[in-house]
Amino acid sequence: MAVGELREIEPAVDPNLPDRLRLFVALEISTEAKAAMQQAQTELQRKLGRGCLRWTRPEQFHLTLKFLGDVDTSRVEALAETLRTACRGFGPITLRAETVGTFPNFRSPRVVWVGVSDRLGRLPLLQRAVENAADKLNAESQDDSFVGHVTLGRIKGINRREAENLKQLAIGMADRMFGEWVVTEVGLLRSELFPEGSRHTTLFRLALSGAS
Repeated sequence: MAVGELREIEPAVDPNLPDRLRLFVALEISTEAKAAMQQAQTELQRKLGRGCLRWTRPEQFHLTLKFLGDVDTSRVEALAETLRTACRGFGPITLRAETVGTFPNFRSPRVVWVGVSDRLGRLPLLQRAVENAADKLNAESQDDSFVGHVTLGRIKGINRREAENLKQLAIGMADRMFGEWVVTEVGLLRSELFPEGSRHTTLFRLALSGAS
């Protein structure tokens, strides 16, 4: 089956799946960029300690375009078809990962991230197309403040001194380049939550096969 065609997903063959699946739409990160991001995690861990952040496992690094929340399993194939149509007008996109920052700010950080963008400004257009398509079948509200990023870690608890230390470390990584790569498809992924962390499974891969 060619990339971009609808693939048979678990609900069609596994009657034991739950009635609702926790889904999101995302772009892959290159192996080289993941390795560079993991190195940044190691540096931050060494200087911040392991107690204040819950670090994202490198295999879970991705660029989320739209979090869909819980979706009826019976509607997943229709959702994938709608997303495939939305992606059809986009060709491959060259992404660039650079700089380290925090959400919502350095004073009260909750998320540590690496920024992801593209020089031609097509990433925000793709995100909006995916969001508009998903909203036709999903009740999640639109996010008007999209910032392309990969989450390095989430704050579990941090005091003022630790927050200032994190700020200085992030400023020191402001000019760091993590990699550049081409994405040729969008993934519709299932997220399952476990005590040891989340597990992601790709249900569909939707080709970016339009004009570049």
